[in-house]
Order: sequence, then structure tokens, then C-alpha cells
Amino acid sequence: MLSAELYFSFRSPYSYLAIGRYRALMESHTVDIALRPVWPLAVREPDFFERNHPNWLGYTMRDMIRVAQFHGIPFGAPRPDPIVQDVSTRRIAAEQPFIERITRLGQAAARRGKGVAFAHEAGQLIWGGAENWHEGDHLAGAAQRVGLDLDALDSEIESEADALDAEIAANQHALEDAGHWGVPTLVFDGEPFFGQDRIEMVKWRMEQKGLEQR
Repeated sequence: MLSAELYFSFRSPYSYLAIGRYRALMESHTVDIALRPVWPLAVREPDFFERNHPNWLGYTMRDMIRVAQFHGIPFGAPRPDPIVQDVSTRRIAAEQPFIERITRLGQAAARRGKGVAFAHEAGQLIWGGAENWHEGDHLAGAAQRVGLDLDALDSEIESEADALDAEIAANQHALEDAGHWGVPTLVFDGEPFFGQDRIEMVKWRMEQKGLEQR
């Protein structure tokens, strides 16, 4: 059985556009992909959006929409955005309750070997058009669909927040040690593949190492 690590942010649209396809690869072929959640750029570098090129946001929005259309992936603006941010100034708020909870939930799911499946289910809520994805039974349903219990996960992220945060920070360090810094990045056999457009190349490389259909 081959193995790989997928570095992923719940706020990254490209991470969402990749996660379902990586989940499908893992289910159809002899590879185990471990989710490695990281904090989004908005948390790691709060001034990133303020200092970026003016064309960056417009192009990125256009591109993510067409990628979703090309692959037939449901896509819409998150409601609410996992990051609390002033839209007019792009300034990031100091308190970030949504991204903290969902990233810690992702790490707790990863502890159980179900990180990729949970991230895909949760990502479909965040980016697939669900309104108030953080409320009601949305996340409970996402957890249940992959064999997890949201109450148990919430209890864990409350009692072990510091430990989970340390694991998330270690994921970022591991990503940088592997040769990249952004997400989604899949690391296989020490080789990083950055972007949602590298999945076919990842599969090609894995086939060279013995990847087979299940």
C-alpha cells in the first residue's frame, strides 16, 4: 500500500476543488492519503490580502469558478466565510471562531484516519452552497457520513485545543520541510505536488511506484 500526505486548508477553494478527487483516488487505488490540515494564509499571514496585487482576487475568483465548472464540482461562496474579514479593507479579524473549529475538527478526524473523507464532506458544505454550514446539523451529518461523531470531536477539540494546534503547526512545518508552503500540496515519496491541477501527475508518479486499482 502506498501512502501520501495532503496538506489542506478549509478556507482554500483550491483545496476544496482537489479534496474530492484525491478521496476518489484513494478509494479506487491502492494508496492511503493522510490529511494534514494547516491554518490558512489569512491566519498565518494576516496582511497577505492587503499587500497582494490588485488583480489577484479577481483572477482567482474567475479561475476557481471555471475549475469547478470544468470538473462538475458544486461551488459557491462560503456562507459564512470561514475567515472573519472586512471585505472592504481585506483586514483579518483577531478572533477567528469558524476556522479554528473546523481546522481542529479536521485534525481530530485525521487522528482517526478519516481526515480526507471528513474534509471532503465538510468542504462540500463550506464551498458547495450550504447556508450557515457551521450551524444546525450540517457538520454532524458530515461527520456521520464518514463514521465519526461530531459531539465526540467537539469534546476533543475543546479539551485538547493546544495539542491539536501544535499538530496543525507541525503540519505546516512538515509542508515547508517537504519543499512547499501553500495548499493544496500532496507529498508522495518526498516529492511535493502543489495545486489542484497536479492530481493526474500525482497518479502518474504513483503508478511508477506500483499504484494499482483496488
